[in-house]
Amino acid sequence: MRIAVIGTGYVGLVTGACFAEMGNHVVCVDNDPAKLARLQAGEIPIFEPGLQPVVEQAVQAGLLTFSADVAAAVGAAEYIFIAVGTPPGEDGSADLRYVLAVARDIGRHLQKYAVVVDKSTVPVGTADKVRAAISEELAARGASIGFDVVSNPEFLKEGAAVSDFRSPDRVIVGTDSEKARRRMTELYGPLLRNHDRMLFMGVRDAEMTKYAANAMLATRISFMNEIANLCDRLGVDVENVRKGIGSDSRIGYSFIYPGCGYGGSCFPKDVKALVQSSRACDFEPSLLQAVEARNERQKRVLFDKVVAHFGADLSGRRFGVWGLSFKPNTDDMREAPSLVLIEQLLAAGASVAAYDPVVGNDAHAGMPREWLESGRVELSKYQYDALREADAMILVTEWKRFRQPDFDAMRDLLRTPVIFDGRNQYDPVLMSDYGFTYYGIGRTNVAAG
Repeated sequence: MRIAVIGTGYVGLVTGACFAEMGNHVVCVDNDPAKLARLQAGEIPIFEPGLQPVVEQAVQAGLLTFSADVAAAVGAAEYIFIAVGTPPGEDGSADLRYVLAVARDIGRHLQKYAVVVDKSTVPVGTADKVRAAISEELAARGASIGFDVVSNPEFLKEGAAVSDFRSPDRVIVGTDSEKARRRMTELYGPLLRNHDRMLFMGVRDAEMTKYAANAMLATRISFMNEIANLCDRLGVDVENVRKGIGSDSRIGYSFIYPGCGYGGSCFPKDVKALVQSSRACDFEPSLLQAVEARNERQKRVLFDKVVAHFGADLSGRRFGVWGLSFKPNTDDMREAPSLVLIEQLLAAGASVAAYDPVVGNDAHAGMPREWLESGRVELSKYQYDALREADAMILVTEWKRFRQPDFDAMRDLLRTPVIFDGRNQYDPVLMSDYGFTYYGIGRTNVAAG
């Protein structure tokens, strides 16, 4: 089958590469010349485990190409995926200008029946707007060409996107067209041979499902962070609480790990967009607002702990920060808790040495330029270099290599042996035995033994 994927960001690139892997002919279209040049040269502009070989093999097989020619791609396609960004507007609502611009391009260049697939995360009712935009352009051409618009939201986790695509929990398709339903069943068939996990529903239902799924996961995180903050004040170890409630089959262990807040391109944006959609319907989303507010406050918890230990004036102090990306196995720093923490440390007079296994020297892409130019933020090439003569280590992202570090070396490198653990990676008693003063999230704080 011939597929056009408009947009080569995180979703578009993974979707295009994985469909090409199954033998389809895929053209990924983008209007960014620099990005296209990198892709055509074999460079992947994002870090995603397992994606590089999938792209390389599909390109070598002649199944995956990258192009700026939207007319050629749309004209030849049987499926056209819209996978462009929907950045939040000033009020938090999803900005649909790029989605609708692509819809108009499709209307200008469509040559035969195709299924137009909304892969971008969009508010309820977007498919209707896409359909109208395509129809207007077709009418302007005097062309009578059939098409269907379906909603097919993505549920790819950054850091596990390729495996998620290959073995999806579910494939949700929103459509009222029997023809589109048959076409989408054929397209996803190779992924569902062992077990049919396709769920068909109305277009608006599918659009809402994506937002509801992300909002539910964000709610679990914010709820557990709220409990952890209460545990801090009551002298309760939240790790025992987490295990206790997670053992309940009705709750489970997923997304109940307390920490220093969630980030990324999905949860923050989607919760805000759902809040704005609610208000547009004259409905006050009290729970969603609380989820968002708790997360914003949670990103400041680590700094509050630093101030409680060292005092409000951090002039002359240096902190080693481990982890910059918003989660492990990605280089994505959008809405990352590390950015909030570093901003607060700098405002209080401190300097920062930061290390991340993947972001590394590319951190300038997600970090204000003035931080690096000021000389007060240093990007360390090696993990332990970030701790040299630092007053404390602050763990923000739970990369695997941070789980069992050389604590003796850490203690010797630090000016004062203090650890602020934003992801509860370490055992407080063990840290005391190693000679550290330890602060976790909702855990018993311990002094050096």
